[in-house]
Amino acid sequence: MKRSKDGQSVRYLIVDDSVFARKNLARMIETFGGQVAAEAGDGLTAISEFDRTHPDIVLMDITMPQMEGIEAAERIVQQHPEARIVMVSSVGYQENIVAALQRGARHFVQKPVKPEVLYEVIKYVLGEDGAVANAAGAGA
Repeated sequence: MKRSKDGQSVRYLIVDDSVFARKNLARMIETFGGQVAAEAGDGLTAISEFDRTHPDIVLMDITMPQMEGIEAAERIVQQHPEARIVMVSSVGYQENIVAALQRGARHFVQKPVKPEVLYEVIKYVLGEDGAVANAAGAGA
């Protein structure tokens, strides 16, 4: 997946308190042709890493120590309205999904993450404003 504006790989910030989950998402992203800009294990670190790396998309867990993903997403979007945040969580209750979307997340992916589902969601979220030019990868 490439950005249409400059043809560079889509850059991701992966936020999850589980190292295993972050590595799993990073592996999927690399098969999509994306690049991991940074990783974070909690919401507070996610905010500082977003400010530092300005990723194209954020994959954010909900349940984390220090600051949960929904609050971190809200704070990032307040500072960066253009931020594209996809919540990735096993806590897929409707109330969490609605809260995440109301606070600025663009989409929601249920864990365990299926690569083909994540790919389609990312393509959709990036395509909202024509930001994605090349869609080669899982399921394509």
